[in-house]
Amino acid sequence: MTSLRWNVQVPGLGGIARLLLILSSLANASFVAAQVAVTTYHYDNYRTGWNSKETALTPASVGSSSFGLLATVTLDDQVDAQPLLVPNVNITAGSHPGKHDVVYVVTGNDTVYAISADDVAGGIAGVVLLRQSLGTPVRWPLGCQQNGPNVGITSTPVIDVTSGTLYVMAYTQEATTRAYQLHALDLGSLQDKIPPQSVTASHTLTNGTKFSFDATYERQRPGLLLANGNVYAGFGSFCDFAANLTRGWLLGWNATSLAPLSTNQVLDSQGSSPNAFFMSSIWMSGYGLAADDSGNVVFATGNSDPSGTTYDGVSNIQESVVKVSSDLTTVMDLFTPSDEATLDKQDGDFGSGGVMVLPDQPGMKPHLAVAAGKDGNMYLMNEDHLGGYSTAKNDVLGTYKIGGCLCGESYFVDPKDRAARVVSSGARNVTVWKLQTSPSTALSRVSLSQKIINGQGAGFFTSVSSNGLTNPIIWAISRPASPLSKGLTLYAFNPESGGNTMSKLFQGPAGTWPYFPSHSNLVPVVANGKVYVASYKQLQIFGLKP
Repeated sequence: MTSLRWNVQVPGLGGIARLLLILSSLANASFVAAQVAVTTYHYDNYRTGWNSKETALTPASVGSSSFGLLATVTLDDQVDAQPLLVPNVNITAGSHPGKHDVVYVVTGNDTVYAISADDVAGGIAGVVLLRQSLGTPVRWPLGCQQNGPNVGITSTPVIDVTSGTLYVMAYTQEATTRAYQLHALDLGSLQDKIPPQSVTASHTLTNGTKFSFDATYERQRPGLLLANGNVYAGFGSFCDFAANLTRGWLLGWNATSLAPLSTNQVLDSQGSSPNAFFMSSIWMSGYGLAADDSGNVVFATGNSDPSGTTYDGVSNIQESVVKVSSDLTTVMDLFTPSDEATLDKQDGDFGSGGVMVLPDQPGMKPHLAVAAGKDGNMYLMNEDHLGGYSTAKNDVLGTYKIGGCLCGESYFVDPKDRAARVVSSGARNVTVWKLQTSPSTALSRVSLSQKIINGQGAGFFTSVSSNGLTNPIIWAISRPASPLSKGLTLYAFNPESGGNTMSKLFQGPAGTWPYFPSHSNLVPVVANGKVYVASYKQLQIFGLKP
């Protein structure tokens, strides 16, 4: 008998062919159910949101009365980040030492939790194994209420299982100043392995002056990326306030030493603008920075000066999908919609959604990516030639209406035709799109969910689970229904239910979100027979009841 342990960050990196080869080689093997590690935002550096190693949760089991809430864990503040999960961690501190499957959750109070995903001392999952404070959080920076009131840790951390390290970006109030601190924490103790690195940077503007990173005005919201031996982070603004002092930054640090990379990218390096309004923020509603097969960093940017006149694709790269080299020295490629000026004028933020890089595909265009923003347009791009900028047309493979998107796409491979699927979640519907790769590359809509509860309107987040290519389930978390109704809802849909409308397998309460002006950008994490939803002051664990 063979026992296998999988890390969700690995499958898919070789594309569909590699996945099918793995499944074929295991088809006749007898093996113990694999334990999955969820070490990064949306499961892998492509940001597919697909766990293809889920054996317990099937449409039949999730659609039955045996699936439901197993445990609720009390936390000290709201959670903006996605939970992470590592099996078989050796906990070396606290009251429950020994090996545990551990869920790592971070809060706006600058607190890091290690919580049991397995049973502890005869109890149910959900015991707090460790809790670590990383400082005093900043409260509602610049009066912006899109997070908060405590804005401590808002981005999803990232884990290096090999070195046993959890990388976390904490925002702290230090006397009269504010600072971002990048921590490298030991998975077993939550202690700093090396001294944390204060985030500093500078960049020369087009007028020759030096512009320095100022933590007072910068918001670190996108999920962290671990790639190329580095940790990367993107920065944007607080509610577009102090836009004269805020610019979009892409920064990186050596993962071993936390030494900053010698080069950074400032997405607006212009010395002046008509309204002293700069930005070109990287925020993506918390979606993680992505990496392609070459290690390039891929992300989307938001708006800049509302005059609509400052874009040049070099010194100001707003409203764009951008690909930057791993050493952050070079902008390798970009795509900017032809209506960029209108987006700038209307605060249209193409960068309100993240960029998903698709695993390798067959055909003449093996490397693809999708992204969508506030205006509800989802673009299918050739990742080897993103499309550049033209006022006359969009040089992309396709444009698709999905509804307003403070959201991000997911991905899976259909068990029937073995073709790739893109899952969008704009407005109030989950939509599944089939990827055609021959004779041309395009998406076609194959199914739609019923409308979900979502009073904030502009989309939501999904993930996908399956057992290889069988039993796919699409999971989603709604935003609050209204300022009076604070509740969140967990949904599960069956994309293989037949017809144009997906059947709903599950709908149930999944925590609360009391600050209605603040969008809840929450992602359900599905692994090893359980579903984890972190929200306001709680982590809820769903699964099959004993």
